[in-house]
Amino acid sequence: MSYSPPPRARSGPRRRTLLASLAGAAALLTGCSAGTGPAERAASAATRARARAARDSADLLARYDAVLDAHPALADRLSPLRAAVAAHRHAFGGTPDDRADQTQKGAKVGKSPSPVPTASADRKEALTSLASAERTVADRRAAALLEVPGELARLMASVSAAGSAHAYLLTEAAK
Repeated sequence: MSYSPPPRARSGPRRRTLLASLAGAAALLTGCSAGTGPAERAASAATRARARAARDSADLLARYDAVLDAHPALADRLSPLRAAVAAHRHAFGGTPDDRADQTQKGAKVGKSPSPVPTASADRKEALTSLASAERTVADRRAAALLEVPGELARLMASVSAAGSAHAYLLTEAAK
């Protein structure tokens, strides 16, 4: 009877182990080199949220101006609310010329600028439309609170509450 030697024990790792290790290392390196860690994503989300909030406030200001142009008798009632919206725009980093800047930037990157709002000739409809716009923006800001860091979240919560109060006051004025 012939005796066969035992199978030779391999020294070092097996081929499958090496391939799995290389695949894992490649995944780790790819994940690390993407350059967008949690801090960078949070900062860019905050920047986008702040810019959106400033644009929303600028759009609300344009709506207030349209209603004031169509109904000058409402100036005593709307001027304090409009001043608060202007302060909100400033708090979010907006400038007095940001509507013009948006139009120019929109033309460069292919986005269409926000249309200039017009107000209804009917006083009640104009106030109701303005209240609806305030409510929509306040709701959008409240929904964004979970996506932004602390200080910006507090600012957005405060401005959202003010927008809800504006919507209430405008709804009552429309009655």
